Amino acid sequence: MNESIEHQALAQYLVDVAKRRDRQSFTELFKFFAPKIQRIAASKYGNEVLASEVVQETMTNVWRKAHLFDTSKGSPTTWVYTVMRNVTFDLLRKIKAKKEDNLSDDFWPMVEGIAADDEKSGFSDHLASKEVLACIDKLPENQQSVIKGFYFMEMSQEQLAVHLDIPLGTVKSRLRLALAKLKQHIGDKND
Repeated sequence: MNESIEHQALAQYLVDVAKRRDRQSFTELFKFFAPKIQRIAASKYGNEVLASEVVQETMTNVWRKAHLFDTSKGSPTTWVYTVMRNVTFDLLRKIKAKKEDNLSDDFWPMVEGIAADDEKSGFSDHLASKEVLACIDKLPENQQSVIKGFYFMEMSQEQLAVHLDIPLGTVKSRLRLALAKLKQHIGDKND
């Protein structure tokens, strides 16, 4: 199939999916794009599982959003690769957010070490430990409010953003910075 005929066929498949939810046309789109998307994503992530997730998300979005494709504005390959790019960005954001959420996993084992010392002295609530509270009190006010809201009041990051009237990204940044400072400070005390 030469390139112009290929683009016409792909464009028609997208139109068929958009207008008639044509499964055969979608199958043809999937056969054409899935291996290419898999190869691109695998080279970007170096991970076949993530690459497969990009393929699945991209092709799901192609199915759902085919009505947004406009033959007068661009080629079908450009449109599908744009969908793939957006999926990739979303996945990278999720991965980054998950890493930020996991920072607390690095911090709490050190706190548990302090808690073990406190338990020997009859004090069992490591969240109220004087040492931990003293470390939190040394943080800037905006970081203290995020830490206290997240860990003591058990608010989600989204709830904190609403409660503090700040963007969600700011909550995540403050939480990440505060945990890094606490980790460093408590790590220094345990050494």
